[in-house]
Amino acid sequence: MAKRIIISGGGTGGHIYPAIAIANALKEADPETEILFVGAEGKMEMEKVPKAGYQIVGLPVIGLSRKFSLQLLLFPFKLVRSLLKARAVLKDFRPDVAVGVGGFASGPLLMMARLARIPYVLQEQNSYAGITNKLLSKNAVRICVAYPGMEAFFPAGKLLLTGNPVRKDILDIEHKKEEALRFFGLSSSIKTLFVMGGSLGAKSINEALIKSLPRLIKNGYQIIWQTGRDYYPQAVEAIQAFPKERIKVYEFLYKMDLAYAAADIVVSRAGALSVSELCLVKKPAILVPYPHAAEDHQTRNAQALADHNAAVLLPDNKLTDLFAEEVIGLFENAKKQSELRHQIALLARPEAAQQIAQEILKVTFK
Repeated sequence: MAKRIIISGGGTGGHIYPAIAIANALKEADPETEILFVGAEGKMEMEKVPKAGYQIVGLPVIGLSRKFSLQLLLFPFKLVRSLLKARAVLKDFRPDVAVGVGGFASGPLLMMARLARIPYVLQEQNSYAGITNKLLSKNAVRICVAYPGMEAFFPAGKLLLTGNPVRKDILDIEHKKEEALRFFGLSSSIKTLFVMGGSLGAKSINEALIKSLPRLIKNGYQIIWQTGRDYYPQAVEAIQAFPKERIKVYEFLYKMDLAYAAADIVVSRAGALSVSELCLVKKPAILVPYPHAAEDHQTRNAQALADHNAAVLLPDNKLTDLFAEEVIGLFENAKKQSELRHQIALLARPEAAQQIAQEILKVTFK
């Protein structure tokens, strides 16, 4: 009999893509498995999950604002509606197990799963646990984590260190360099910088890159620039003064494997997904943590790598002044690049999705 599994959570690519990777691994382990996603209405999972081939149901849940606002007043009403809808989804789909990948969308679904006595598994991507997962951890059957030391947030007996699940296409980019350079229309004789700010973009990184473009181009580099939706028009305008063959600008990149393959150095935010991918692709990286992330978890993610000499940590408040200096300095230091590649590779966990899938399937057979 086919197993039925609900995967809940979302809000950012850092939650969505690991969830999709887990779903794909479940399907590989047992193609008969039936999977339903539950996310938040209006969030990016409502677009990305169907593109990956899975059905998703949206809840009207919203995040709990830390400041007084209309959203704060609406929160209890939307939470109640979300709980009722989650109960209906569970009753209709009848899952054997539920999975929460973090983000506020997973809260109502897993709360109702507990009341319905449906077992659930948590997956925590960050080195500092999110509030939703912390609240749900007491009743979880298993908690799959990406970093050691997570017993500070979760019951130690439930923890399994798996790493973060990532897109399968980035697991083997070693042979894709030539294909990647052709795809982006870049030169094989010029060093390539890949700058990304995550699925939602990064204003400070984008602005620092614009300021640094004259120096970077003068020093002979070429650039792949993923801007995010809101900054794309400004970026397109900013590159008009430079040779078009040297800077390739994208609102969003679906061919991340090729972007990583083309890159010699990467500048990135320090979201859990980005950090895990950088470990797997073994790229020298400059990490710029988003300073307003919940519980400042991006700084903790980046610091975990910096402590192992596996990445360069550049604080957001020093970004504008030091962006070009850090990038050029790393490009000119081949020994440092080699050391970063070696150290970051030691932190990679390429079988994370498969390991998490097996833990979920174990629950369905109990």
